[in-house]
Order: sequence, then C-alpha cells, then structure tokens
Amino acid sequence: MQPISLVALATLPFHAVAFTLPSLHIDLRDPIRYSATKNRRPLTYLQERTTSEELIPLKTLFGNPENTSPLLSPDGKYLAYLAPSDEGVLNIYVRDLDGVAINSSDGKSISWNKSQDRLITNEPKRGIRSVAWAYDNATIFYMQDTDGNEDFHLYAVDITQPSSEDGSPPAARDLTPGVNVKAQNIITNHRYPNEILVGTNERNSKVFDMYRCFYKTGEKYLDTINPGDVIGWKTEDTSFEIRAATVRNAQDSSTTIRVRKSADIIGSDEESTEWRNVFHFPYGEEGGLLDFCPDQTSAYLTSSLGRETTALLKVNVESGEILKEIYSNDRCNVGGVTLDKNTKEIKALTYNYARTERIFYDKELEKIFEFLKANGPDNSEVGVVSRTLDESKWIVNYFKSDGPTLYAIYDKPSQTITQLFVTNPKLLQYKFAPMEDVRIPARDGLELVGYLTRAETEGPSPLILLVHGGPWARDYWGFDARCQWFANRGYSTLKVNFRGSTGYGKTFLHKGDKQWGVGDMQHDLTDAVNWAIDQGIADKDNICIYGGSYGGYACLAGLTFTPDLYKCGVDIVGPSNIKTLLDSIPSYWGPLRNGMLATKLLKIGDVDNDQDFNEMISPLFHVDKIKAPLLIGQGQNDPRVKQAEADQIAFSMQEKGIPVEYVLYPDEGHGFARPENRIDFNLRTDQFLAKHLAGGRAEEFVETDRSTARFPLLERGGIQQINLYVHFGLHPYSYQNCNLPYTYETRHPDRVEDAAIYFFNENLNPPAFLATAFGLLAFATPFDFSLSTPTISIPPTSPPMPTTLVSAFRRVEEAIAELEGTKAVAICTKAKRATKIFMKEFIVLVEMRDFY
Repeated sequence: MQPISLVALATLPFHAVAFTLPSLHIDLRDPIRYSATKNRRPLTYLQERTTSEELIPLKTLFGNPENTSPLLSPDGKYLAYLAPSDEGVLNIYVRDLDGVAINSSDGKSISWNKSQDRLITNEPKRGIRSVAWAYDNATIFYMQDTDGNEDFHLYAVDITQPSSEDGSPPAARDLTPGVNVKAQNIITNHRYPNEILVGTNERNSKVFDMYRCFYKTGEKYLDTINPGDVIGWKTEDTSFEIRAATVRNAQDSSTTIRVRKSADIIGSDEESTEWRNVFHFPYGEEGGLLDFCPDQTSAYLTSSLGRETTALLKVNVESGEILKEIYSNDRCNVGGVTLDKNTKEIKALTYNYARTERIFYDKELEKIFEFLKANGPDNSEVGVVSRTLDESKWIVNYFKSDGPTLYAIYDKPSQTITQLFVTNPKLLQYKFAPMEDVRIPARDGLELVGYLTRAETEGPSPLILLVHGGPWARDYWGFDARCQWFANRGYSTLKVNFRGSTGYGKTFLHKGDKQWGVGDMQHDLTDAVNWAIDQGIADKDNICIYGGSYGGYACLAGLTFTPDLYKCGVDIVGPSNIKTLLDSIPSYWGPLRNGMLATKLLKIGDVDNDQDFNEMISPLFHVDKIKAPLLIGQGQNDPRVKQAEADQIAFSMQEKGIPVEYVLYPDEGHGFARPENRIDFNLRTDQFLAKHLAGGRAEEFVETDRSTARFPLLERGGIQQINLYVHFGLHPYSYQNCNLPYTYETRHPDRVEDAAIYFFNENLNPPAFLATAFGLLAFATPFDFSLSTPTISIPPTSPPMPTTLVSAFRRVEEAIAELEGTKAVAICTKAKRATKIFMKEFIVLVEMRDFY
C-alpha cells in the first residue's frame, strides 16, 4: 500500500503587531499605515483591471476557509471535513450522510448547515491541516505539531465515543507520544483495518524506525529498525509487511532500493528476510519504487536511467530486470499513478509540463472523467480527493485559476454529481484574474515554464516575481491567493520554474547544481523579469522580488547580486548564510543532509569546507550592495530556516543604515499557519508594497486580533533604549512623588515601536519628544479615549481626564501632519512645542541612549 493520504489544507506561507491608535491618522509614509494613494497610476482608457475594482479584503483571501478537505469514510456513511470552530481554529467535523438533505432550490447540492454536524476535535490555537479515515469507519487520524516546530504527532479520535459532560469533543489519543518525537511515513491497509504502520524517531532522533500500531488500544511495537541510512519504506499489500527500503548513501548521495522477500523472521529462512540492493540510482538520476504487484515478485518503478525524464516501468524485484516500459514523456517526468487497489493494474497516470494531463489505461475510468468534466463548472480541472472502499462514491474537486475550489460527491451507480461546498464562498462575489502558463527563454536558450497573472489587460504594470521554495520543487497552474491579491492591488505576478525545479527531467534539475545566488538559478529569475519587461508586461522601474524559504533566499540574492533590478523585496523564512543554514538543520534530516552539500557533484556547493564559496553565494556577506528596502517575515520555531538566518541579515542591514523591516512570530515555524499571523503579515506587506511600487494600492492596516507579531529590530536597538520616566506628583488623583519607568517590553509594546519605526527606516534620529508623547498616550492607564472625536470615554470609577491632555495630543497630531521630509531637529522642536502643555500636570523625563 502507498503511505496514507492525509489530505492537507494548502497553507500559504507568510505573515505580524501593530499600532492600536487609529484615531491619530498618522501618515508619515509609515510602513504600517501608508496607503500610497499619491503614487497611484491611473488606468488609461485602454486598460482594465483583471480583478474587482474594489479592494478584496486580505482577511477574505487569507483567512480560514469556510469548509475544506472533505473525506468519505471507507463505507461511505460519514463525511469528515475541516472547518473553523467557534474560536476560529480549523478542526474536524463529521456529518452522517444517511438521509442527508438535498437543496430543494437546485436539486444538485447538499443543504449545508455545520450546526447539524459533530465537532470531534478541539484544537484551541493551531488549526488541523491534515485528516484521514481509518479503515474501521469509526476512527479519524490527524497530525499536529506545536507552534510550527514540525515535531508532528499522529492522533486518533473515535467518532463513536460520546462527547464530554461539558459538550466538548471526545479526547484524541496521541499515538506517537514523546518530547522531540516526530511521526511520518504512515501506511494503512484495508485488509488490516485495525492496525497501521508509522515511522518515528523515538529510538534514535536521527532516523525513523517503523512501528506497528494497533490504534484502537494504542499498543505499538517496533516492526523494522532503521540501520541509519533509510529515508523511506514500502509495504507489500497482501501481507502488510515492509518489503522495500529507500536508502541514501552518505558518501556519494546515490539512492538505492533495498528489497527483501519476507519480514517474517520466525516463519521464513534467513535468505528470505535478508535485505538486498536491487535498484541503484547514482547521484544525478531520479527514480523510486511505487508499489508491489500481487505476484510479489514484480513491482512498478519510476526511473531516469538511460533516459532524460523518468519513465514508468514494471520490474522484477528479485533480479532488477525491466519487464515492461509503460509510459514516458520527453518533456517531463511521470506524475501520479492510479492503481486498482486489488489487482494493481494501472488505470491512469498523469504528467505535467505546464498543466496536468492524463493518460488512461482503463476505459471506464476515462468515461467517468469525461462525465465529471462535462458536468462540472466551465474552465475547471477535475481531481479525485476521496473514494469509498467499494468506489461507489467519490469526492471530486473542481479547481480553476480564477476562483475558489468546489467540492462535490459523485455517485457512480446513479451517475449523479451533488455539490458539497465551495471552500471560501465569500470569494464568489469578486472577480479574479486568470493565470496564464507561459514559456520564457533563458539566456542560454533553456526553456522555462512560467505562470503569469496580469493586473491589467493592457500595458505594463508593476511586477512581483514570486519565487517558489524548495528549491527542489515547482510551481503549478491554479488558484493562488497571493497572485490574486497582488493583481487586485495593481501588480502583475510572475512565477517561474527555474532550473533546479523538479519534474522536468534530470538534466533540467541538475543544471541548478552549484548555481545558487550568483549562478544560473538566479540568472533564470533575472531573465524572467527581463522577459516580462520586453513583452510589455512589467514596468522596469517597479519590480519586487518575493518568496518564501528558498524563494526568500532568492529574494535576498536578487537584492544583493542584482541590486538595480528590484525596487523592493519580501523575504519569508529565507536563509541568508548557507553554511549556518545547513549547520542548524534538524538531526532527523541526517541521511538527507549530505545530498544538500557539495563534494564534486552535489547540489548547493561545498559550503562546509570552502569558505570563499559560501561567502560568494550567501547574501549576508554582500549586504553593502543592497539598495532596495526589504521586508522580512520569520517564524521563531522554524526548524528548517532558523530565526538566526533572519536576525543576522536584518541586524546587519540596520547597522549599515539600509531600510529593512523585520516581523517575527513566536508561535510559527516554516511559514505562517495561523490565519491571524498570516493576515497580519500580509497586511504589513500590503502597505510595504504600496509604499515602494508606484501604481499600487493597499488596504488600511487594522491590527489583527490574536496575532503574535514581534519586532526584533526595535527590541535589539532603538526604541528599547528609550526609557520614559513619568512623574505624577502634581496630578491630584495619581500616586504621589512616584517615578514610574516606562519600558516598552512590558507595557503596550507596539504603540511606541510603531510610532518610531518610520524614523528608523528613514535613518533619522528618533524624535525624543514625539516618542515621549506616544509613550504617555500608551501609559495613560485606566483611560479609554479617542482623539478622533471630542467625546472622551472614561470608566465610571476613573477620575476625570484633564482636557489639557486631549488638547495636547490634538496639537501633536497636527504637528505630525507637517513633519514628512523634515529633519529630526525640526521634529523635536515641533513635538516640544506641542507637549509644553503637559508640564503643568506631568513632568516627563526622557533618557536617550546611543542616538546622538
């Protein structure tokens, strides 16, 4: 059997705490509030927006889906799906499909009322993003980590168990407990409905052994020990034994498939249980074992040996002989393969050069797909999400590039399609831009596949180059909320599968070897931008490079190695020093780490032993070259790209006076899974882009509830060195003769931080009395007041607030409106004048350190 398909919610990576005094209406071209209206470039009569005229709210684009990831139980009686709980956190709901109501208005959709369904999990903070049914039709599996640390545990919940007395869902059981334990490689088998196989690193943190788990009782025992070099396992279907292992050689990074005839040590002879190396892929080749055939001596294998792209082969697992070549494509690798679960006959396969294509070997399946496509929404592609064990009912999804995904139930006997839900129905009211697949010539003639989302129908517009992570991954066609966000704000978006991306064959993949930063991988990105400029798509003076993980690295590399090409950059969880990146990767990546280093042939380059090479490709050592402003987003618990990667380049830029903003999320990892943080960072990015790209527009920044954003640049140096001492001795209702130190770490941190962030970014000396004014405002303890109206709201038990306080801050607001473009001394002078009125009732002393 293949590893269990834990249907995952696609979570967009990237997202931060802000100013909570909207009544001040500050417009200092502040990165938190600036809306860039004066930079807006009007559309000509030939141009038309490709998206809605109105601003599409980022909360709508990047918040939780209303419903997603539906899965049928194996017997088809229940439907599990993910949806936000009352607390706004994605959890698992279950619906009993017996007697389910069909919408009377159209007769083609299920009446959807979540209140009728049962909430069976209660994750309070971090949403569940993967779910799967056990074959007992009563147990649901899901995986969860802690604040993004990627130590995922496997949990099981029994839907037949009653809720607690307080109405909370039944308790989930942790099947893989332990500190620093991670679960992966989960395998199920319908012939063995009460057990699963799961890999964990509980015995040795560096490797994953396989355990057989009887999930109803939680009993678990060690099934197969990892000798230290295995990175994946395969089972034979009938016996549910582990019969194959994928091995990574630590010396040359080659891959070997080991096979054994039997795992039954007691009932088999030594020769049958001995592991043998059968298939070998030297570094530079691609391939892997897919599944065993029922005869137990043959299997399906993908392989690039003797060819450019991977082919699907039938092979003998004892001799390694190729029995049959089933399919290959000259331009791209074989993709997904659909097998009959019993006979293992091939029913269909896919490949994807620019868009998904299918090859059918089963005529009945081909007719079903024709029926599904003909009866689905126009211009949509169709995929299969879930099937019952007897395959009488399917869940299918219809997806397109310019709208949300629709899920439906296909009933095979009756040949009917019943709509379930749209993942985010709030999106249906907006117009979205179609995504085009394009071909881009690199400077050496290599063809690159890209995906373009235009902001306007005619003429050039600002462009965002959106770089995928990995880098050994690829971009695909489809709905991308980021592309739609950018298009709606006035920026076209280009994604490109640069060399080193996967899926295009071994030569294309390995043309990226040792080409990071200053090599051809980065040149491909530069060539893609220049292509867009030459095609009249992009405004050459308004280009942003944006990406996460490797895409974040590419952003840093673009700003350092091609500083005149980009107007600004956004880096999310991107490494800045490749050696420190690899030195800090998790211990359980041990067998994979060598493949990321470079001896003679490997991918990145020998950053361990060649200091000059590491410094050549690491942006940290070229900070002086950066000319464009940079926004950085980072998860504090990221196990892949540690916080230090963001810290070191942000602090270096700050010290050199180069504009940089840095937002850190303490409860996130490699990307921003919590929607509160995702929305927060995107709101900040919205303002950042509108400030630096002419012609853009932005949503007003409103602080996101429950976001955990912090600002390390301000904590490290700057605002943290401003100490405000407020003496209330002359106020009749205050503490007598008491000097209270105001430290932003402990009281209202965001208010003082955000008030001064503009001046730090513009390399001006912080205005002492302006900071003082905001400090006082944040410190004005029990009072709740608004400067935007003459009415002051005071709690009944509080003393009246002196009108002079409000009057003074009105004058501060007026002074601030005149400050843009002035020097720090002028700012201080105006702020002093505005705060003189305080001195009758407040004595304010400001201690400034290291500023002048």
